[in-house]
Amino acid sequence: MSSEEWTARYEMAKLGASLFERGFSVGTAGNISVRLSDGILMSPTNARLCDLDPDRISKLGMDGEHVSGDRPTKEVFLHQAFYDTRPEAGAVVHLHSTWATALSCLEEIDPNDCIPPLTPYVVMRVGTVKLVPYIRPGDPQSGELIRELGGRYAAVLLANHGPVVSGRSLFSAVCAAEELEETARLLMALDGRKVRYLTGHQVADLKQTFGTI
Repeated sequence: MSSEEWTARYEMAKLGASLFERGFSVGTAGNISVRLSDGILMSPTNARLCDLDPDRISKLGMDGEHVSGDRPTKEVFLHQAFYDTRPEAGAVVHLHSTWATALSCLEEIDPNDCIPPLTPYVVMRVGTVKLVPYIRPGDPQSGELIRELGGRYAAVLLANHGPVVSGRSLFSAVCAAEELEETARLLMALDGRKVRYLTGHQVADLKQTFGTI
């Protein structure tokens, strides 16, 4: 096993446990993956993120074929779609975190920008979030819907399901997923109040200064 793979396996176990212990994932909900130079590591099906055994984490080939470890999450199609359309993506995090999932159940959210620019950090770490129509968990069509977005979004919100966030590394993907969840919590807390969002000029300034996701 290469040092790259060994390091990624242990980072997945460490950050998966951190997400679980802080309430971003409950039960066996949620899954994470990391792209390697020779394949993809993915959390196994029916595994709690706090219990990931580095030696049993699933490994898939670049074509999605199961190579070793336990059977991968049934949401493999979500992860593969991000890797296929976003060459810069080094990791993907899918959670059923409370506030982002609650937001995904609301009828009135903007499907083209369902996490509006409330704070500079959601712009810098998450970017524009697209709402993806509801598809049964594990259905390959969910991956097709993400592929149709052409890699334009680093994060999406699955309707009535939860967020899927990509990042250049697992650490950055986890941080972005956390930022999305906290922003969703703020949006729900502010529901019914007159909200001052960042202006288009302010958003453009952030993107020019810090780059796009």
